Formats: sequence, C-alpha cells, structure tokens
Amino acid sequence: MKSILFDTNAYGAFLAGDKSMLDVLSRAETISMSVIVLGELHAGFRGGNKRGENERILAEFLGKPGVSTLLLSLETAQIFGEIKEGLKRAGTPIPINDVWLASQAMETGAVLVSLDAHFRRVPGLRLWNS
Repeated sequence: MKSILFDTNAYGAFLAGDKSMLDVLSRAETISMSVIVLGELHAGFRGGNKRGENERILAEFLGKPGVSTLLLSLETAQIFGEIKEGLKRAGTPIPINDVWLASQAMETGAVLVSLDAHFRRVPGLRLWNS
C-alpha cells in the first residue's frame, strides 16, 4: 500500500496496539492525517484526563518521517459536494466529517484506513480491508 489516510478510529486502534493497524502502518510509504481527524482527536483529548500526554503522543506521531497532514482544498470541496449529494440521492448518508475524509482520500488517491463500515457506501473510495 503506497499511501494511506488514517481515520480517527484507526489512530485510536493503533494507540491501543492493534496489530492490524501496526501492520498497515509498516507497509505504507506515506501516512496522512486529515485536519478533520486532528480536530476530532483534539476534541477527544479535551474531554479526557490525559490531554497533555495525548497531545504529545500525537505530535510525536505527526513528526515521524512519511507522516503528513492534509489540509482542505477547493478540489476537496468539489469532491465533497459530489459525494454528499450522491449519498443523499441514494438515501445512504454518512456523518459529515466522514464525507470530508472520503473526499480527501479520493483527492489524493490514498487508501482510507477506517473501522467504519459506512464508508463502503461511497462509490470509488479505496478502502483498507483488515
């Protein structure tokens, strides 16, 4: 797997020592974290009692070679519109942050690594299979 985009739950599973996450990370040439995922993580850190430690671990992860942060772009927004409207028409919506994440994965050609089955509803999205 050349390039992956990590979802919030995949990062959590990695931190918990999930062997399948360790395996996918070891095989990827590039690992991307979306600003959307980073926002979800920081919200979770604020709600927990290990905020400083979690922020330190995340900063260390983001600083590793091959790990990058994805920002939103105009192309992301266009893809977002296509996906969101398509899912609405099909009557199969998914959470809004996940539409953004799917859009970034499609824009970059990355394989989305997530534990959420609802991503299968997004046509053309490359998904990691455990």
